[in-house]
Amino acid sequence: MERSIQQFIERYLSISFLVNKRGAALMKCELDDVTHDQYYVLRYIYKHKVCTSTELADVFAVNKSAVTAMTNRLVEKGMIARGKDEGDRRIISLSLTEKGEQWLVETEQKVYELVEKMMTKLSHEEIEQFIQTYEKLAMILQEMEDGK
Repeated sequence: MERSIQQFIERYLSISFLVNKRGAALMKCELDDVTHDQYYVLRYIYKHKVCTSTELADVFAVNKSAVTAMTNRLVEKGMIARGKDEGDRRIISLSLTEKGEQWLVETEQKVYELVEKMMTKLSHEEIEQFIQTYEKLAMILQEMEDGK
């Protein structure tokens, strides 16, 4: 049994590295001069309309200084704007600019097409099983992080 677990771990580490590296390379082609992390920040802000740096730090499990550096770059690129929170003027809210929203909508289409090419190589059952397993892995990782 122990040997079997070690084999699973080795397979997981090998394939995880390969999928992450190749997936990142394919995605990079679609993201122009935006990093993966910046893309996910833009996606988050788009879905939530407005958020704060603290919220982003919590969601992405990074320190606030990393979020500040990332959001500074996105502000410089004209993709997000900072504003005062209506309820509390001390809080700085982040939202997408028109340029950021337009870029994200166009990029999302390219990303969807890329993922669709991969997904169509799998049956519906394989896709469902993969997504369920991936969701379970995300939940396990969240529980492990919360248990720190």
